[in-house]
Amino acid sequence: MSTPDVRLGSWEAVRLVAGREVTTKMRSKAFIITTVATLVLLIGFALVMKLSDGSDETVGVTQETQALAEPLKATGEQIGQSIGTTVVTEEEGRGQVADGTLDALIVGGADGALRVVVEKDLDGDLKNALNVLAGQLALNREIADLGGDPAQVQTSVANAVVDVEPLEEPYPYQPDQLVLGIIAGILIYMSLLLNGQMVAQGVVEEKSSRVVELLLSTIRPWQLMAGKVLGIGFVGFVQMVVIGGGGLIAALALDVLSIPVSAAIGTVVWLIVWYVLGFVMYSLVFAALGALVSRQEDVGGVITPALMFVIVGYVIGISVLPSEPDNTLAGVLSMIPVFAPTLMPMRLAMGGVPAWEAIVSVGLVVALIPLLVWLAGRIYANAVMRSGAKVKLRDALRTA
Repeated sequence: MSTPDVRLGSWEAVRLVAGREVTTKMRSKAFIITTVATLVLLIGFALVMKLSDGSDETVGVTQETQALAEPLKATGEQIGQSIGTTVVTEEEGRGQVADGTLDALIVGGADGALRVVVEKDLDGDLKNALNVLAGQLALNREIADLGGDPAQVQTSVANAVVDVEPLEEPYPYQPDQLVLGIIAGILIYMSLLLNGQMVAQGVVEEKSSRVVELLLSTIRPWQLMAGKVLGIGFVGFVQMVVIGGGGLIAALALDVLSIPVSAAIGTVVWLIVWYVLGFVMYSLVFAALGALVSRQEDVGGVITPALMFVIVGYVIGISVLPSEPDNTLAGVLSMIPVFAPTLMPMRLAMGGVPAWEAIVSVGLVVALIPLLVWLAGRIYANAVMRSGAKVKLRDALRTA
């Protein structure tokens, strides 16, 4: 009596495997906790930015030192520190310094050394501003003693600027863009690291428990691999949409972004695009490498070489781009497929990336994926049914 053919259709089999992965992973405590924790951290970061935004230093001046208020504000602007001033009596000022209303009180300096009252110590930026002001006052006294006009000298010095002739117009990077770039890099890195390893661990789990033998009695190896990759990838996609969208909504609601809304939305879109591309590329590799071993404790060793590319791209991006967004090495590496998923979304969030670089980067990854599908499928099919010792890569590449 012949055994009936119970094999499912190609895409029906892939859909069933993917659906099983989606249901299992999205109901897991790890997925829920990770998603909620990351979203809470992003919202908390937005709150910190909101609370720190506009936290100007406030300095009190007395009637005798009121003339120093405007020079102090101008000095603060020169060094990037926003300083507010208020006129108080010395007695009131000392009380407000004691209760924290004022950061400092200027009680001397019109004709002598600048003297400031603080509760315990001066903030670093405010101290720098006051030191610069003290230097200006000392210089004014020396100019006056020599018979010159301090105001005229200050005007001449202020108007003396270098004439810069750039060969290329520099991109005006903004602090918010740099922050978004770093956040994008961290999210992509975490997603590839966690979800990619999840694929390899799932393959080994099914292989070690012999579940894969039952599954492959009704579906083909490539269908099982494709379903697992698509299922876990969809779970990660949902996670990226929730985290990226939730973080963006929080930032817009708290009004902590100084860049246009379209730029912020573009960052989230690119984040999702690069997650999809990066996950598909790396998860195919992880699935194939996971099929080479039969024990969970061997997973880390077999996928480490591939993970190193993810880690190196992330480390270069997080250490180089914040201080030098137009770094040439980072720019070149961001177009190489193995580094692109972590580096390119960071560069795109920071802005200033030529359109052709973004197109080339996406195009190379898209072109590489079909090759990886064939290569990973071959390794997976030849290794997933072999239990026991680790399967050598060259053996898995041979035709079954």
